[in-house]
Amino acid sequence: MIKMPYGFSLAGWSDIRRVVSRADVVLEVIDARDPLRTRSRRLERIVEEMGRELLLVLNKSDLVPKTIVEEWVHLFRDRGYRAVYVAATRHWGTKYLRRAIKEAAPALPVITAVVGYPKTGKSSIINALKGRHSASTSPIPGSPGYTHHVQLYRVEKNILMIDTPGVIPVEGGELERIIRGQSPEQLDDPVPPAIKLIERILEYVPTAFIQAYKIRTREPIKILEELAKRRGWFYKKTKEPLIEEAARTIIRDYHRGKIPFFIKPTRTIILDMV
Repeated sequence: MIKMPYGFSLAGWSDIRRVVSRADVVLEVIDARDPLRTRSRRLERIVEEMGRELLLVLNKSDLVPKTIVEEWVHLFRDRGYRAVYVAATRHWGTKYLRRAIKEAAPALPVITAVVGYPKTGKSSIINALKGRHSASTSPIPGSPGYTHHVQLYRVEKNILMIDTPGVIPVEGGELERIIRGQSPEQLDDPVPPAIKLIERILEYVPTAFIQAYKIRTREPIKILEELAKRRGWFYKKTKEPLIEEAARTIIRDYHRGKIPFFIKPTRTIILDMV
């Protein structure tokens, strides 16, 4: 198991199945900046196989122009998915999310589970839904599969929520793993994936590093060198810029939303959704 911040561990797929089996509605939290790369088709197949209802929650929508995130939501809905957008840390869209949960529910009261890749904001979604007036509750009588290890919260009269998020194992290539939340501390060499991330960011937002760091060059390696110089990061022996630390910083800043980035739906991207 790879240890995650705040006491969470990366769950195996058997753990994901266990979480899904305990819920009526599964909230798949995806990053509104890059929805397709942060959704999990494998999770969605599990939800379908188990006969549960799926609700796509595009989080971090405050980092994306409203017209763009609305277009993503409409695209998902046009393809038969339930979808809603929120900015959980700002408590934006919580009312609409609660309404969407009840609309997706096969019956009320409904038990929900929050699942997604690391760094998509699952805990923020849980906290936003819980709010000030939620309270822990004992398992619903007659509900199979529950033990004392499962903590349910009553979000409101007809919505209960499993308090622990399901963390999807990070899979894919070098770039995909970073976008899906792999920590830079888990990388033997953060420079190659950081370069790929920089290239992807510049492809969609050419001024991103000007806005984030006031760095004007568009060459990834020079961006790393310039950032290291400005932060005073140098190798002790050679006095060369410590680009590894700059690479880790860019990966962290991407996850924190400090680097402007979002993807507009295009015909090519839309075809990938099929």
